[in-house]
Amino acid sequence: MEKKTGAIDDEFKHPLTTKEVIIESWETGWRCLFDAIEALKEKDLKKEVFIRNMGLTVQEALNRQLGHYAYHVGQIVFIGKTLKNKNWKSLSIPYGKSEEYNSNKFSKPKRTSHFTED
Repeated sequence: MEKKTGAIDDEFKHPLTTKEVIIESWETGWRCLFDAIEALKEKDLKKEVFIRNMGLTVQEALNRQLGHYAYHVGQIVFIGKTLKNKNWKSLSIPYGKSEEYNSNKFSKPKRTSHFTED
């Protein structure tokens, strides 16, 4: 649900100072999202909601938010890679390992499954 004030700057008044506080804030944010999604019924997806007075269907708002979250996760990954430098552990295909990765993937038959099942 949109903040009535739209005061996004307020989110930065209390900096996240420890790993524990960061993780707690991360978990609270995702729980808020998943609780809101779990409460939705299929009929709700066509209802109109407003984000800064712009009307969107709930489905459009969810897609908009998905892009917004992906942007922020990308920022977090970029900062992590910058801070860890050579000690960064890749979240996908490690640098210099794409040939090995592709060889493994293409050695398997074509199939339909979720990418996390490998």
